[in-house]
Amino acid sequence: MTAQNIDGTLISQTVRSEVAARVKARVEAGLRAPGLAVVLVGEDPASQVYVGSKRPGCEQI
Repeated sequence: MTAQNIDGTLISQTVRSEVAARVKARVEAGLRAPGLAVVLVGEDPASQVYVGSKRPGCEQI
């Protein structure tokens, strides 16, 4: 099997664009926009940073 380079940035942009289009269509159809709920257990700083990074990504969509 031959190795293949994967452009993660391009894939990410494609997925975000497709999700944004689906959310827009859903809202235009009179349905609720999807939401994000997170449950943090404990006070691990790395977990807090990870969860904090999810909000801006979701708001962009």
